[in-house]
Amino acid sequence: MKKKIALVTGGLSGEAQISYKSAITVSNNTDREKFNVYRIDINESGWWYEPENAEKSAVDKSDFTVMDNGQKIHFDAILLCIHGTPGEDGKMQGYFDMLHLPYTSCDAATSALTFNKRYTVAVASFAGISVAKSIHLFKHTPMSSNDILAQLQLPIFVKPNNGGSSIGMSRVDLTIDLDAAIEKAFREDDQILIEEFISGREFTIGVFKSKGKITVMPITEIKTGNSFFDFEAKYLGKSKEITPADITWEMKQQLSDAAKRVYEVMNCRGVVRIDFIYNEEKVKPYMLEVNTVPGQSEASIIPQQVIKMGWKLSDFYTAIIEEALN
Repeated sequence: MKKKIALVTGGLSGEAQISYKSAITVSNNTDREKFNVYRIDINESGWWYEPENAEKSAVDKSDFTVMDNGQKIHFDAILLCIHGTPGEDGKMQGYFDMLHLPYTSCDAATSALTFNKRYTVAVASFAGISVAKSIHLFKHTPMSSNDILAQLQLPIFVKPNNGGSSIGMSRVDLTIDLDAAIEKAFREDDQILIEEFISGREFTIGVFKSKGKITVMPITEIKTGNSFFDFEAKYLGKSKEITPADITWEMKQQLSDAAKRVYEVMNCRGVVRIDFIYNEEKVKPYMLEVNTVPGQSEASIIPQQVIKMGWKLSDFYTAIIEEALN
């Protein structure tokens, strides 16, 4: 009998637009011979079941069920396609845990931890993974530019501490630009992370678990003419992504080992994408951040890496769903 899968998309942040694109790719590549897929859109107006040929209807939040052709649908698993809150920060995961519903992403604790960039690098550093030097700022406890620059050397990156898609992020090369960058980041979040620039090549690596085995996917190198891998570079074609990356065997080994270690240390589940800078002077990778619900749109990196593994996307999503069901 086919399993009933809720494909949950939308979200309550600026990243919702990416979530909808991801949901199209995932929906188009989920094996309909194995799964019945029901699209659920969570947005500011409510939680909605959106059948293809009928009116949308509200989800019953008491048990996360929907009515379809007069039948009450209880889901076997949740296929999460929300980037940002509430699908990547642990909120939905905690709700599904309370209902004993399996889902395809990391658990509530890991999702909440990795959504907080500062706490992520702190845990990674504690586990012996190299990270950039950084400062964590709260809106209620401001710090002057002089105090920040007494601790960190320019250039620096200023970014919202929670959230993704590089929204609200700036690279600062001159002291005069720091206050504006801080203001921009605080418009997106009441916590921000300021970290020192690490020179080197930028890589991003998908890692997933299937049948209990952790698999590190082909490594992608990011090359962009922009000052960093920002929203334009990620989604508007302003970057070049090379998969698999043209790197030495030693670099590949170091990056793969670091990615697997991060996956283990953070107690990840499902597919995650981990970003690194490889500093060739120090001959080692520095972890930047962990994305626990990575983009799955046509422009996204995970689908590229799946194809380079020699897999079909439909086989990949089947493996991710079956891991959640198990």
